[in-house]
Amino acid sequence: MTTVIAVTNQKGGVGKTTSAVNIAYCLAKSGHKTLLIDFDPQGNATSGLGIDKQKLEATMSDVIQEFSLLKNIILPTEHKNLFVAPTTPQLANTEVELAGAARRFTRLKNAIASVSDYDYILIDCPPSLSLLTVNSLIAARYVLLPVQAEFYALEGLGQLLESMKLVRKSMNPTLDLIGVLPTMMDNRTTLSGQVYQEIKKHFPGKVFNQTIPRNIRLAEAPSHGLPVGAYDRFSKGARAYKNVTKELIDRVS
Repeated sequence: MTTVIAVTNQKGGVGKTTSAVNIAYCLAKSGHKTLLIDFDPQGNATSGLGIDKQKLEATMSDVIQEFSLLKNIILPTEHKNLFVAPTTPQLANTEVELAGAARRFTRLKNAIASVSDYDYILIDCPPSLSLLTVNSLIAARYVLLPVQAEFYALEGLGQLLESMKLVRKSMNPTLDLIGVLPTMMDNRTTLSGQVYQEIKKHFPGKVFNQTIPRNIRLAEAPSHGLPVGAYDRFSKGARAYKNVTKELIDRVS
């Protein structure tokens, strides 16, 4: 049985793609066959796994336009058990074209239905409540919500939770929040601690015990096309994502 998780937050810069890439890597590392679907037109998850976007023959744009099957665009990465469905900025144009199309909300769900041999599928969503994000919420079993430990962290989350509620009511009754992941924590400041407590108050029982620290290795890894666990497995960031992934697996099972 494949577990599909949408990694989303309509705010940019909260560590969403970093979390998607590194959790996917840790899942693969712990023996689970994992697919990361890059569904953000910026394509950062694609380059973050060392894929050259200039050389791609087919991407998620082709899948969503139903020109290609998902299984035909999936690429192996240099990490065992980890595969990626790549994307390029072309996906933004595709989304505009999709606006009036038939079955526009279920394109991703239908695409995922054709691949069944993965233990986990993670979807890196765009940082907006767009048609692509709604497709992701309809296709997923769980939502993972990275939240930056800063003053405005909780602003705008109400809108996302409202969208989840609507999707649950109309298209995907089993959609569930698997967890809220506080990112960019700086334990030297009182603000981080205050925001963490605030997040726990808003999402009782849903916040991961392990948080993601601000970490230079974590920031450097994508420029090398590597998850932080492959770039520096002894770094604070690598250890944090390893623990988060263990917690995630426990929550799924």
